[in-house]
Amino acid sequence: MSESFPSPGIDPPSPTLSARLRELADYMGAPAAGRLTEEQRALSLGIARRLVADVAVRLDGGINSDALWAEWMCGGIPGAARLAGHCFARAEEHRWREQSAQRNAVPILSEADGATVDAPAADGILSDVDRAYLALQIADRRRFDARGNPALAVGDLDADIFRALLLDIAAWRLAEVSKDQGRAAELGEAVRGVVERQADEAGMAEAGAAYHAILGDAVPDAAAAAIARHNWPVLIALAAAAHRRAYDDMALAMLTAEAAALPSLLAPLRLDRIALAPLEASLAMLPARAVSDGGVDGHADPAPSGQAER
Repeated sequence: MSESFPSPGIDPPSPTLSARLRELADYMGAPAAGRLTEEQRALSLGIARRLVADVAVRLDGGINSDALWAEWMCGGIPGAARLAGHCFARAEEHRWREQSAQRNAVPILSEADGATVDAPAADGILSDVDRAYLALQIADRRRFDARGNPALAVGDLDADIFRALLLDIAAWRLAEVSKDQGRAAELGEAVRGVVERQADEAGMAEAGAAYHAILGDAVPDAAAAAIARHNWPVLIALAAAAHRRAYDDMALAMLTAEAAALPSLLAPLRLDRIALAPLEASLAMLPARAVSDGGVDGHADPAPSGQAER
């Protein structure tokens, strides 16, 4: 009879193997769960990279953001779990908007009824509604880079998440300049200054809340017009304001909601079922959508991201 010995298990010799074993374990734990497509991986990572570069240049113009990103790609992005939801929500919204534009031949940034910011009155004076709508458009355009790629605007980030990312980048930079006490001290001052400026930046949630407030009783009409024109940023912003939720939180809730949950989710906008029909159809056609397993909030946990980038 052969003796049995306790197995010592596998001691992964490298971070790469450890990561792949974790990914395999996740897959084996839920083999039927939907996985990220390559497009979703690429979009989410691209958004994360642009955010890191944006925050890095705010902290110190001398930071080599390419070197920083390359190092983080090898060792892992600090606070990845904190950033994943933001990046995934932005990527899914962008996929949705692009699909709508391609299927309906409408621009990604379109106007809502009553907001004539591109064709002002003859006297050149904008109404309060037009001014609020213009602010919402400007906030939305900040969420793209110069080449039109989707990005996360710093003003849209939760203050704690932004500060954590900023400190991670500062720690990386400090390792480079630690021998220069003067530059190290300047880095600490820069962190404080960047944090203070971020607190003053308005994002989609603030712009949406202002637009929602100025519309008053016209909110249902504006929301219905946004759906008809597939102007999803306006719809999400109005819904977020009505629920007093963060913009990306509302976007993810809408993108992962079952069709049956949409009337309840958008109930504060007072929309009828006919107005909701184009929204339901558009969401149903979005490939690889992480549909919620129930509940009005429509939250879904994104699968772990991969290494592709777009």
